[in-house]
Amino acid sequence: MIKKEKISFAVIGCGHIGKRHADMILDNEESELAALCDIKPKSELSLEKYKAPFFNSIEELLNSEVDFDVACICTPNGYHANQSLMCLDNKKHVVCEKPMALKKLDCEAMIYKSLQVKREIFIVMQNRYSPPSVWLKKMVDENRLGNIQMVQVNCYWNRDERYYKPGLWKGTQELDGGTLFTQFSHFIDIMYWLFGDISNIHGIFNDFTHKELTDFEDSGFVCFKFIDGGMGFLSYSTAVWDKNMESSITITGSKGSVKIGGQYMNEIEYCHVENYETPVLKPCNPPNDYGAYKGSAANHHYIIQNVVDTLKGKTSMTTNALEGLKVVEIIERIYEIRDKQMLNNNLQQNNGYFSKTN
Repeated sequence: MIKKEKISFAVIGCGHIGKRHADMILDNEESELAALCDIKPKSELSLEKYKAPFFNSIEELLNSEVDFDVACICTPNGYHANQSLMCLDNKKHVVCEKPMALKKLDCEAMIYKSLQVKREIFIVMQNRYSPPSVWLKKMVDENRLGNIQMVQVNCYWNRDERYYKPGLWKGTQELDGGTLFTQFSHFIDIMYWLFGDISNIHGIFNDFTHKELTDFEDSGFVCFKFIDGGMGFLSYSTAVWDKNMESSITITGSKGSVKIGGQYMNEIEYCHVENYETPVLKPCNPPNDYGAYKGSAANHHYIIQNVVDTLKGKTSMTTNALEGLKVVEIIERIYEIRDKQMLNNNLQQNNGYFSKTN
């Protein structure tokens, strides 16, 4: 437990998300921005509004005289594990943007290190704070829907050449990892948060519009069973033309059915439940706006407050490292199905049995 008045943060990675972390830290009366860090020159990052010291490497930051409690890891996905481990080694708590890592083994190394040094790892899954998500969690926990029968998650977004710039990390297997890691891990997290782990995974995948832009698929259908009962289906794509279309979850149970929809899983579209009246929820915060494209809900202020409250002993963390690991593991298992499918397709093509169509 930290007893001082303000929790101090260093933000590592000063892109869109890093700046949002920095803004939320500055807006929080119980936190302070101790440092910023990025490999790019400060002059290229539009950081004039931030008065904190700037460093060009984590090593430089950690070897400096700047003292801080928490490191916010806001760098490309493929760096999350190593950079978190570096900060944990220096006895810093970690706030890690999603995904926690790109491999389950790396998540396990992070958790092991955090236990060794007695420091916390907070995983950023800000969609848990959206009013429809909070409401749905309460409905499931109270068994309002009865036995869960079917769950369908739809994620149809746009990510085109405006997003995937040549020479950047987005779209690369090594640093991005894939569509489910970068775009849709939030919604896999919501599904896992509500209904637990999955098994018996099957899927079909395609790359409709990203062959020259990314190292991986842009679309997929995935079906599975929940270990606690019920069937699940995930359909996703970043090949939607021009703008994001939908992020939704539809649930049918023995006592009723609900659907949370909208572009960002941000509104109740259907609710018919035994002996239950549909509530009027508070409006969701708008999505993170990056100009030509938009992301998930702008709920990072809740994340920072949860970090402060947890480290001061007032509450528990919203998304812990074990939950972050489970999301990575689920995606890893789905991608194992994808990779086997791609291998089989390539073998069939090489043997003259597979004809690719556009």
